[in-house]
Amino acid sequence: MEKYDKIKVVGRGAFGIVHLCRRRTDGALVILKEIPVEQMTRDERLSAQNECQVLKLLNHPNIIEYYENFLEDKALMIAMEYAPGGTLADYIQKRCNSLLDEDTILHFFVQILLALYHVHNKLILHRDLKTQNILLDKHQMIVKIGDFGISKILVSKSKAYTVVGTPCYISPELCEGKPYNQKSDIWALGCVLYELASLKRAFEAANLPALVLKIMSGTFAPISDRYSPELRLLILNMLNLDPSRRPQLNEIMALPICIRPLLNLYTDVGNVKMRRIEKPLSTAQTGTRGRPGGRVAGTRARGGLSSLCSTKMLHSLPVSSVYTWGSGISTPLKLPSMGTEALQVSLGRTQKMGVTKSGRLITWEAQVGSGELSLPAAVEQVQPQFISRFLEGQSGVTIKSVSCGDLFTACMTDRGIIMTFGSGSNGCLGHGNFNDVTQPKIVEALLGYELVQVSCGASHVLAVTNEREVFSWGRGDNGRLGLGTQNTHNSPQQVTVPAELEAQRVLCGVDCTIIISTQMHLLACGSNRFNKLGLDKISGTEEPPPSCQVEEAHTFQPVQSAPLNTEKIVYMDVGTAHSAAVTEKGQCFIYGSSQHGQLSCCSRRNSRVPCLVPGLPAITMVACGDAFTLAIGAEGEVYTWGKGARGRLGRKEEDCGIPKAVQLDESHPFTVSSVACCHGNTLLAVKPFIEEPVAK
Repeated sequence: MEKYDKIKVVGRGAFGIVHLCRRRTDGALVILKEIPVEQMTRDERLSAQNECQVLKLLNHPNIIEYYENFLEDKALMIAMEYAPGGTLADYIQKRCNSLLDEDTILHFFVQILLALYHVHNKLILHRDLKTQNILLDKHQMIVKIGDFGISKILVSKSKAYTVVGTPCYISPELCEGKPYNQKSDIWALGCVLYELASLKRAFEAANLPALVLKIMSGTFAPISDRYSPELRLLILNMLNLDPSRRPQLNEIMALPICIRPLLNLYTDVGNVKMRRIEKPLSTAQTGTRGRPGGRVAGTRARGGLSSLCSTKMLHSLPVSSVYTWGSGISTPLKLPSMGTEALQVSLGRTQKMGVTKSGRLITWEAQVGSGELSLPAAVEQVQPQFISRFLEGQSGVTIKSVSCGDLFTACMTDRGIIMTFGSGSNGCLGHGNFNDVTQPKIVEALLGYELVQVSCGASHVLAVTNEREVFSWGRGDNGRLGLGTQNTHNSPQQVTVPAELEAQRVLCGVDCTIIISTQMHLLACGSNRFNKLGLDKISGTEEPPPSCQVEEAHTFQPVQSAPLNTEKIVYMDVGTAHSAAVTEKGQCFIYGSSQHGQLSCCSRRNSRVPCLVPGLPAITMVACGDAFTLAIGAEGEVYTWGKGARGRLGRKEEDCGIPKAVQLDESHPFTVSSVACCHGNTLLAVKPFIEEPVAK
């Protein structure tokens, strides 16, 4: 709200509150529609999404202009043009019984006609046209259509079947349950014209059944004979019970009764600010980089703080800790926590981020000048100092998970809304452009969906909804978006998933993507270099011949390499050139490049065949960096192996192909709640282990 000053509340409705505000940059009055997202249903989300999407597509002097939307204090705020003259319904009501002259009626009508013609040309149905949704300027001469909350964008269908709209304005075919099309909007336009001429609604009744009967009969009181026969005939034609006999909008505009008022309009379209028109969403996650966010490791029973038997014990337990190593930090360095508990962490090329228990985004940044050599003769680098801060621009929204890509970040709120910020290159932010954004901004195209998980790769993003729909956007090289092409997309596109499988989690690698289904089966697309996706058809221990090796897939394909194609996979991660998967039994299988020993178990340099990592206890989580691997045991143990340069393994050791434990500075038993590896860095969140009391 830093851009606006609230003046007063000008309306309240089922979806929220309408505020009159003043824009600080130029002092202009604007309308802010405040829609609470705390208790939003899916239908209400779709309604809010429709209004934003439709208003962005429309650009006409007789349609309310859309400015922007943003989240503020757990509410969606839609900023739009202010029409100070009130609604056409108010204007009619103030007339009492004093009828309007025909010229005034037609002056209003042709403006509505032009606006609706523009709407229909964009393949949009308004579906709730009424005098309450038609606004006037301060001189009450210019008409502006608003409230597109339940509009329908016709992408592939020519008709809409949802029963919507104000009952007094719904068409007979909608009363019968027939599909809604442009002719239903023309019926509503006829009702508006009748209301202008008679100062009352064409169809009114004491209850809904009586209203439906009245609409179905098509009977209404005749308008005054002071009006021309042409006007009365136009109303009769628009309110014809047979949709096919109602005139088209271009036919109405060609009528002699409408030509003169159309020519008399002094509408200077050149003065209308032009906006870039964005395409509608085509019909087309994991909190850490490529991993499910906020998952708690371990199979032991764990209770809440209420399971502690005394207040003394409660105060003796520390809060969670976050450690980092790599990029010259050779042993785990505890990061400042600001007195909060980080439940989930994520790493990008330049970002270290986490989500606190209270739902805030926290970021850790190295202090400028830290990590310099302390003395000219020093041979070891001093550990850099990090500062922590809460991210600005969250505006009271509760964050559930965060995922970092290269130079950009995606976060998901507790209400299933995705916000992104950072570099807009490759369209990774999903805002329909390639612009950078400094503070979290809603991905508007997904506003109507309840997202349950989001995952960022280096330059692409995938998200899963609560209804198992999958959307992808960003860079498309190697087919990593799963859309059948290598095209880049700057707004979310729906991904086709095999009908027999339902997406549960998505995992984005540097140049590839994996879906874990609800049945714990794997689907993958993108680069399969070194068979890091497991797309080669392998049934034994022998590597397939080159002719049978899959190099890349542009759509999601079932993983074919045994035992990944038969075991239930509960957790996995993809590195630059290798992958690791954890089965339901706690076994860790690894495959791909082993140039620096990151496969551990394989004597050869590379292995396209998944092999079991020996010597590990039951594993709950894995993470893959550029040339090293990390595994988390069920008891909270942290093991690393592979390339050791610049502290990748969390200990002062060069390349090591044998899993070894990393020592953390914890005085109490702990479990690992979240882990992330990116390039040569690791970020790890741990929390105290609290055991459930055993009932005697």
